[in-house]
Amino acid sequence: MRCSEFPRPADPDVDTAVGADPALQYALMLLADARLPAGGHVMSAGLEPALAAGVTAEEIPAYLRARMATTMRVDAATAVVARHACETDSDLGPVAHAWAARTPVAALRDIGHVAGRGLYRVFAHIEPVAAARLRPLVRDRMAWRPVVLGALAHALGLAAPQTALLVAYDDVQTVTSAALKLLPLDPLDTLAWSLAARAGVTELVGDTAGLTDAADIPADSAPQLEAWHRAHASADRRLFRA
Repeated sequence: MRCSEFPRPADPDVDTAVGADPALQYALMLLADARLPAGGHVMSAGLEPALAAGVTAEEIPAYLRARMATTMRVDAATAVVARHACETDSDLGPVAHAWAARTPVAALRDIGHVAGRGLYRVFAHIEPVAAARLRPLVRDRMAWRPVVLGALAHALGLAAPQTALLVAYDDVQTVTSAALKLLPLDPLDTLAWSLAARAGVTELVGDTAGLTDAADIPADSAPQLEAWHRAHASADRRLFRA
């Protein structure tokens, strides 16, 4: 049987997001690569405190779905709106304030700042002129990672669907790669979790890619995840920063 005869699931939203331009595909793969020197290796997307609180390996797919409906959706929307602000030469301040307002836990804002600074260093190195517009936010400790990612996506020519897809893929891979360091798992299981998350990612991209105003960023809270992050911030034995 030839490879072309295998059925391929239709997924127009993700297919459109990836696009056909090799230069854009290259930029998307570069930013989605775990080897990007932005400090992502110190993050578990909250999985470490979740496991410490009793979440089991079998429940990790449900954990991913919970993130898709809450924090992942907020971050994707923020990045998309930040990208649009750069495209229209608008102020990024309202976008940064909108993300902060939807992130009430100080520990999570601190994580957003640390992760944002790491990504900003990459941005400033490869696109220094475009990155300059973020300096006021860096100075005020409000260069949150989704805001920086949206600005960087615009600088590299990524469209809104690609930006949302990047945020969602990065979050899923952060969880699954952390799971392999925290639990005795078969890597093929985590691969299956990532593939199973595709439908939710497709829905997330469709819901957030058309947003252009900071006021439209969803405020989907995750109180249990927030509580776990608060506890993790003061833990004296941990593998990941968050």
